[in-house]
Order: sequence, then structure tokens, then C-alpha cells
Amino acid sequence: MTYRSTFQLLVATILSAQSTDNQVNRVTPDLFSRLPTPEKMAAARLETIEGLIRPIGLYRRKASSLRNCARVLIDRHAGKVPRSLGALVKLPGVGRKTANVVLNAAFGIPAVVVDTHVARVSRRLGLTHCRSPEKIEIDLMNLLPESEWGDFCLRLIFFGRKTCTARCPECPDCSLKPICPWPEKTV
Repeated sequence: MTYRSTFQLLVATILSAQSTDNQVNRVTPDLFSRLPTPEKMAAARLETIEGLIRPIGLYRRKASSLRNCARVLIDRHAGKVPRSLGALVKLPGVGRKTANVVLNAAFGIPAVVVDTHVARVSRRLGLTHCRSPEKIEIDLMNLLPESEWGDFCLRLIFFGRKTCTARCPECPDCSLKPICPWPEKTV
């Protein structure tokens, strides 16, 4: 995702829910040129935000979350993105995944980001047996040194996008095939 400030990272990550990075990167240049700060986002008409992010799924709900999030940032955090998981998840449109992305990418605070790729690959590799993102997060935190949390999750995301895909995993060409315990491997 492309961004120039912590606020823009937060916005792009909120937009990325049930969307691809490519979709987000298509709308954020215009969005950030028109509404680059919490103050401008909070003051924008909902229809304006909707129009700027319309190509992204769930654009109406996300537009409302973005504007409300910007308002909360101004009212409770002096327009700054907070640096704690507890404060971040209280922002409209922000769950643990989004909060952990911001903590890790913007502030360098170790965090485990569990998206669909991390969840799927972690289960297939036997790193967790859980389905709940929060439980998967805890399992990975217990397995890895804190200094590896962010990079490890990024590796799993890319691995899940390219090799260990949901529908047609590339098991025959996978470098982890010899140690992968997943019983449904495609040979």
C-alpha cells in the first residue's frame, strides 16, 4: 500500500479489508490528494468520500468508518494516530489486524498481523490449529521471538498470495513441501 503519513497508512489499511492492495492503491492517490489529513477527512461530506473510494468493496461502510475515525482522532487524540493496540481498536473501522499493521509498519512496534493468508498458511503448516485470528495471533507470538513477528507475517502473506494459495496451492513447486504436514497437498 502507498502512503505518506501514519494517518494515510491507517486509512489504507482500513480500506484493505476485503479488498486487494491493488484496489487500494488505485483509489488512494486521489483520496490522499483531496483528503490527506484527519481534519480534511473529518470535514468531508460522506458522499465525497464514497465517490473517492467507490471501486473498493463495501465503500459506503468504509467511507463512514473513515470519516468517523478521523473525527475520533481529532476529538480524542489531537489528530494523531495512537501508538497502542487498545487505543487503535477503539477507532471506528479498526480491528486487531489493522491496529497491528499500523503498530508494526508506522511505529516499529512488534505485532503479529493475522490476515486470511497468515491464518491459512499457519494452519496448513501446523503452526496453529485455531480458526480465530486472535488465537492464531497468540499462537504465533508464542512460537516466534518478538523481533520476528512483523517480518514473519509479511513472509507468510507473500507466501500465501503466491504459493500456498487458497484454491490452487502450488504444492509441487513449494520449497516447504518436504516439511509441510498439510494432508491435502496437491502432490
